[in-house]
Parts: sequence; structure tokens; C-alpha cells
Amino acid sequence: MNTSALHAAERALRASAPHALPGAVRRILRQHYGARSVDVLLADYGQTVLQPVGASPGGDDAVRIAGSPAGRAFGAQEPVTEAVAGGVLLHLPVSVRGDRVGVLSAGFAAEPGASYGDTVEDLGEIAEMLGHHILVADRDTDLYLRARRRDRLTLAAEIQWQLLPGHSLARPGYALGAQLEPAYDIHGDNFDWSASADDLTLTVTNGMGQGIEAALLTSLTVNALRNARRAGVPLADQAALADQAVFARYRGGSYVSVLLMRFEPATGVVDVVDAGSPRVYRLRGGAVEAVPFEPQLPLGMFEDTPYVVQRFEVRSGDRLVVVSDGVYGTASPSGETYGEQALARAILATRLVPPTDVPRAVLRELPDYRVVPDAEDDALVLCLDWE
Repeated sequence: MNTSALHAAERALRASAPHALPGAVRRILRQHYGARSVDVLLADYGQTVLQPVGASPGGDDAVRIAGSPAGRAFGAQEPVTEAVAGGVLLHLPVSVRGDRVGVLSAGFAAEPGASYGDTVEDLGEIAEMLGHHILVADRDTDLYLRARRRDRLTLAAEIQWQLLPGHSLARPGYALGAQLEPAYDIHGDNFDWSASADDLTLTVTNGMGQGIEAALLTSLTVNALRNARRAGVPLADQAALADQAVFARYRGGSYVSVLLMRFEPATGVVDVVDAGSPRVYRLRGGAVEAVPFEPQLPLGMFEDTPYVVQRFEVRSGDRLVVVSDGVYGTASPSGETYGEQALARAILATRLVPPTDVPRAVLRELPDYRVVPDAEDDALVLCLDWE
């Protein structure tokens, strides 16, 4: 490990302007490691391509995640070495606390008998530094947000994506991943999470309506739930306060389906408020079953609705998959909904797949299952592995 180079990289990243991080990494890798080329590639919102920072969205230099060496580094979260004419490309995953951001790719001249073990280790450290600095830089520049979009977002999708915490999260004891589709034209579906030493809170929302009105409704709901959660109030009161906020604005004319779940890592106890349509499926011991809850009214339907917490337990090895009605309610040409049998088959088929990849795998099946190829509703999948 080249300690001096790593220190130089950290200093350079800290000193760089938010938009200049790729240039700082490029200079460090050329000066200290002899790299011939350096590219920072970020995953798009749909998690289908990796795009170079600074390139035109949807351009020819985008790299498909499926089937490419850079895509394997992104998916497996491990370094990948690719032989190219006259040299090698090293692809290192760029991630922040389990949230996969993109890939750092560096090209080197081929040398007989050369070993890149130490270089790979160092570049892995630099890629991790880069991920954290990009996360901070997002507050001050649009450069990295532009690199994440393959197409133009609708205004509704812009609002929704700015609400999301990320695509994935990993902590000792659990890991999760989530995805929304259609990524560039979403309306009312959303997910949120918050982790601490004592708990993990997951929220899945499904607002009624389409377009900007649905996005504004969901934005109000998500921020009302966050405000209540950050005030430290119990789960049922979080739902009640958000319910009051939505009703005060829409007077029952619009409402939001919400699933609130609070996990205790120390015990596996889960408190739940089921206020609408999102559903939970559990994979345990090779069998998939829906986890039933007593349904309660969606938020904002009536004034001062009381909410009651229900409880269940998760065990080590459990996988929970939460889906919106745009997934389980999708109908086949024969009229059978996806949630009746096909969803359980999809969950079983992906039981060995990391939770970060399960949402995309499930969502890839929907276009072939539904009556029409284009989605008529948002589709949301969240997968949680409990250890």
C-alpha cells in the first residue's frame, strides 16, 4: 500500500472544488500510479448504465451495467481487471456505506509479469474516498446528478428522486436495496429509511394521482413522516401526525397509502403501521408467504384517524420484499395478478441474489407479464435481508 499516495489523494479531494473531484483523482492516479486513463462512471437512476461524469446524458460513451466488466465491478462490489489492447483496465466500485454510486476505471500499460494487487488495493481506498466526497459535493453542484440521468426526468420524477435516501444500505446485521420504475417518469410511489444504533425505520408510500400533483402529495407525506420521526415520537403517532398534515392540505380529496416499519436489530422485533396498499412478502426456509397485517385507513382520508401498531419478528436469514400495488397488482393477459403466484416465484428465483439486485430482477419481469408493455402505474420493490 502506497501510504503517501493515499494521503495525497485525500488531501487533493478535500482541497478540490465540488465539480473538480474527477480531475483531482485523475491527477493523483497519473502522478502516483502511472495511470494512462481515468474515468469516473456513475449509475443512472434506472440502474441500467454507467455514465462518465461530464459526458452528455445517454451518449455513446455510456456503459451498460449488464454484461460489462465495469458493470460487474458495480454489481458485485469487487474490483474487476479487464484486458484491453496494450494494457489493462482496473474497475473499482464507488460506494458510500453500502449505497452503490458508480465505478472508478483506470487504464494502465501492460507490463510482462506485472501484478496489480497493491494498485488495486490502493485504488479501492481512493474509490471509497471519492464516493464520500461525491456525496458531499452533491449539495453544491449538479454535475453528478446530471451524470445519473440517462434521459430527461419529468418534473414529478425530479421531485421524487430528491426525496429518496439512495438505492441501497448495508449495516452489520442487515442489508437492503430498493428501486422505482419507470425511473424517469415516476409519480406517487416512494421509499425512505433511517438507521441508528437502536433501530431501522423503513417507509414505503404510494400516493394517489398522477404527475406533479402526485409528487407534491408524496413530498408532503414523506416530509411530514420525517418531521415526526426526527421529533422522536412513537410509530403510531408518526402516522397520525402525517395523516393530519395531509388532511389539513387536501381535506380528504387526496390521500396516501403508507407502510411504516421499525426494526429493533437487537431483538428482531418489528413494529408496523399498515395504512394502505404496500405489501410485505417473507422468504424463510425456502418458502415465500405474504405477511398479513390488519389494514388501516390511508393517511389523509379522514380527520384525526387513530393508528395502531402491530408487531411481528424477523429471524436471521429472513428476506423481506416490500412491493407497491404497481407490482403485485399488475395483471397478465389471463387476468392473474403478479402477486398471486409470479411474485413468489421471482422471490424464490432470486434467493441467492444480493438484496441490492433483487428489485431490478423483479422489475425486469413486469413488462413481459403485463397486458400492455408500458407501465400504467409506478412500481416499487424494496428488499431487506436480515442477519
